[in-house]
Amino acid sequence: MVSRLLRKPLTWVTVAVLGAGAAFGLYWFQPWKAVTDTRVAERLAPVAESAPPTAGPPTTGDAGPATPTAPAGPALVSRGDFVTHEHDTSGTARIVRAPDGSHRLELVGLATSNGPDLRVWLSDQPVRTGRDGWGVFDDGRWVELGRLKGNRGDQGYDIPAGTDLAALTSVSIWCKRFAVSFGAAALAPAG
Repeated sequence: MVSRLLRKPLTWVTVAVLGAGAAFGLYWFQPWKAVTDTRVAERLAPVAESAPPTAGPPTTGDAGPATPTAPAGPALVSRGDFVTHEHDTSGTARIVRAPDGSHRLELVGLATSNGPDLRVWLSDQPVRTGRDGWGVFDDGRWVELGRLKGNRGDQGYDIPAGTDLAALTSVSIWCKRFAVSFGAAALAPAG
């Protein structure tokens, strides 16, 4: 019976289609990532909980008015704690301004699930809890900062110069392949 089936071309076509389907399914869903972690331990900026003033002390006499000066070290611009969406997610997101004026998003103590195509997005969408927040981050403006470096630990992402940080008030760990947020943080101004 089995040898008769193996001699039919339809059997081999069926086996080939099933094999190709299984290979595609493994590539697309990458189920092993559900049970593996990628840990990252990047050095984060040493910042105080509030941003230092950017203007120097007032001057007296002939020196003229005070001029703004750059902070001596990194300054915390905004921060927020992650909420869970599609997968359990915790940790803190913060935007840090360097003394040269550049900005960097830092994920502190991130813990989420691994996924097949995870990205870090700044977005103009509000963070909603529960299922209502899963798919909103691609509805408005967003800036992709790169692939998620790891689903556990501390990591940083440079923010492109000219990015409107006043309009982009949330961070999402976004699964691009399935258009869903694993978790997100609303960014509130520091201070």
